[in-house]
Amino acid sequence: MPLAVYLLGLGIFAQGTSEFMLSGLLPQIAADLGVSIPDAGLLISAFAVGMVIGAPALAVATLRVPRRTALVAFQLVFVAGHVAGALAPGYGVLFASRVVSALAYAGFWAVAAATAVSLVPPGAKGKVLSVVGTGLTLATVVGVPAGTVLSQHAGWRTAFWGVAGLTVLSALSLLAVLPAGRATGTELPSVRREVAGLARPALWVSYLVTLLTFGAAVVTFSYLAPLLTEVSGLPEGWVPVVLSLYGVGGLVGVTLGGRFADAAPLRTLALGGGALTLASALLALTAGNLGITVALVFVLGLTGYAVNPVVQSRVFLLAPDAPTLVPAVNTSAFNVGIMLTPMLGGLTIDAGFGFASVAWVGAATGALALAATAWAAVLQRRGVRGPAGDAGAAGSSGEAGVADSSAPHVRSTASRSAVSRAAASRASVPRDSGSSSVAPRTVTSRAVVPPARPAATAAPCASSAASTSSTSSVTSPAPSAHATPSDPACHPAC
Repeated sequence: MPLAVYLLGLGIFAQGTSEFMLSGLLPQIAADLGVSIPDAGLLISAFAVGMVIGAPALAVATLRVPRRTALVAFQLVFVAGHVAGALAPGYGVLFASRVVSALAYAGFWAVAAATAVSLVPPGAKGKVLSVVGTGLTLATVVGVPAGTVLSQHAGWRTAFWGVAGLTVLSALSLLAVLPAGRATGTELPSVRREVAGLARPALWVSYLVTLLTFGAAVVTFSYLAPLLTEVSGLPEGWVPVVLSLYGVGGLVGVTLGGRFADAAPLRTLALGGGALTLASALLALTAGNLGITVALVFVLGLTGYAVNPVVQSRVFLLAPDAPTLVPAVNTSAFNVGIMLTPMLGGLTIDAGFGFASVAWVGAATGALALAATAWAAVLQRRGVRGPAGDAGAAGSSGEAGVADSSAPHVRSTASRSAVSRAAASRASVPRDSGSSSVAPRTVTSRAVVPPARPAATAAPCASSAASTSSTSSVTSPAPSAHATPSDPACHPAC
């Protein structure tokens, strides 16, 4: 695996820590800036909205900018946003800094995914994206708890400074490792081609799978702390440990998902989504049992992240002619799921169904994700991808079914070409001129032309080519009645 892939994962780790760390900083931010905790919570929503808007918009805006330049520029904007946030005198400045940081992070995610995929062979897309995605998983395991501890001892602004410093280190490492400019011989990116690459039904079904699977995984996690303390009876001091257990499960899941994402994408989606749905339903039923709940938290992390390499790599296979815009829209799909399902979970809590009800929301969303996965499988079997450029969509063995569904014309063309070459080859092999079944040829130039094969087995196309040679003038016998143009055996060779 190229070193640059791991450094891209480091960038995701630094910025992903900022995405999730506010959940542990809200009380301090609210007290310091004189706002309510719900108002402070809007900072999380602002970040998600910035991700949804920023990913496709900035992917298009920087399409013709060299990738190293775009990645480092996004990181510098992200750093500037966190410096402004750390120095924010009030809520409004902090809110604006979160939106700007989210836009930069979204652009970085989109370009980082396209860059990582370009550094490895086509059959390793899922594996390389799992490595990059591990940065986000580690952010939940290491980054978020570290940011919480740092803020508890030195204030919430210190966490912002820490993220900014780590992002600077990541930017410097990418400057040192990634090549400048564009690779020689590569085609200049085209906005029109990238946008046209989105016109595929199967691609939008894949986006729906992304939205639903990640939404099913994040809805329970969003309310996991109050569920553990209010329903399961976990002491508050142990909540960070259990949250880290969720992250450990995610790390295991993203590693396993990366191993199978390229070979069996839809099967991995079905198994991971099914296990996620089942675990969510079991958690809703057994949330009062602390031991079972803790075990299911690990399973939720594992199953929720196991599908991530698949939903990220499969879009590249479905639209290979849009390698920058397609993953950017996928990033937006992730964040739509992050916004919508926690909102639904909040509605069930407000309706009086309790914190355990969010797990039912996760189970229902997971069931919808399974239905969307089945829809994707149907489209794959039918070969429905969309206009122009679909031939490249089957970049891995896992998508072989898509390629097979559109291959009959290619196979038949290849067969006719092979038969034609074989016929020409047979026609050029000298035969015994003494055979009684061979009619003599009249050669009127110095070129020596082999005698014709028996009329009953001669390939008419090859004979025709020989008879019209510019180097000789040949008088050939009339074609056999067995090899007329209407004979079906003639057509493959013609």
